Amino acid sequence: MSLPRWDDPASKHGTMVRGALWLVQVVGEGNVFTKDDLRKAFPGVSQVDRRIRDLRDFGWSILTNTQDASLTPEDQRFVSAGVPVWDADARRAASKKTLTAKERQVVMERDGFQCTICGIAGGEVHADAANQVAVLSVVQRSVRDADGDMREMLVTLCKRCAAGGSEQGGSVGEILSEFRGLDEVDRARFSRWAAKGRRGQTPLDRAWTAFRRLPAEARAEVLAKITTDG
Repeated sequence: MSLPRWDDPASKHGTMVRGALWLVQVVGEGNVFTKDDLRKAFPGVSQVDRRIRDLRDFGWSILTNTQDASLTPEDQRFVSAGVPVWDADARRAASKKTLTAKERQVVMERDGFQCTICGIAGGEVHADAANQVAVLSVVQRSVRDADGDMREMLVTLCKRCAAGGSEQGGSVGEILSEFRGLDEVDRARFSRWAAKGRRGQTPLDRAWTAFRRLPAEARAEVLAKITTDG
């Protein structure tokens, strides 16, 4: 299987993957490259040094002058390649690990105890399937980060979204029709969600999630209060 080209203008790979391919195809194992070489290879790309360092998490050996005294502060030596990060399956397999209960809790708290795709909260009933209650889990998934690169990260998904679908779909035309019916604020919010590939939380979502996590007596107290306050 031939490797994708690091400089393919049609490539949809992120900087880390393109950087790995550049190391293999341009620098070569055992050779030295500089920060200036990186800047010239990836003009206008922010934090390209950081993306190259990320390869170490996948078993790539890249030395700096702190590990190799023959190098200057500007130099790095590409010693050997690790996981073929341009292969999504290999990258995903290398990223997987057994999560502790505490780690799952941290991810779910960050995501507001809601599915980051459909937005349903744990224990809620799916709108298109009244007999199905949402069960949340934490899974590894490719998402777009703040720099626009696709990265593997842990996110909260309901069982249906983690399986890759639901019982109810929609066409491009239907989605665009719904989008045009949104107000300006919701259009901007939807666009951000679509660009990131994951649903964000609104203040309403956060309030609802906090309410649902209260004990029954406390929920009744909140309901009575907001009903009275109108």
